[in-house]
Amino acid sequence: MFEGIKDKINEEYVKHGASNTREKDVTDTLDNQEQIDKKMSAAGMLKKYAELGKLMINMLKDYKQGFYQDVPWFSIASIVFALLYVLNPLDLIPDFIPGFGYVDDFSVFTLALRFVETDLHKYLDWKLEQD
Repeated sequence: MFEGIKDKINEEYVKHGASNTREKDVTDTLDNQEQIDKKMSAAGMLKKYAELGKLMINMLKDYKQGFYQDVPWFSIASIVFALLYVLNPLDLIPDFIPGFGYVDDFSVFTLALRFVETDLHKYLDWKLEQD
């Protein structure tokens, strides 16, 4: 049943998803912040990844409000794609499947994190300077 899922979830899959992200998707992501936070917690993601998800959402908020613009669109799009993917219960592996439902969510999130890691560090440095 799950054969081929690993092959589908790769860097190209996340890049393709990010390349199809629109500005409206940023708003949709922020509108669903609570559900994304709950789902990441319910998925049993490591605390580190849940905190990174919150940092990503904060970066999106600051980007959307015009406070932080020193970030390439591809990084914003990658974050949006990953968070909306995590939110979607009927993705490549539906979330209701015990033991496997969150494997694809975690994979997409981790791949997107690799794309945006440097920009998240820059954002965090900027955020610390603001405080």
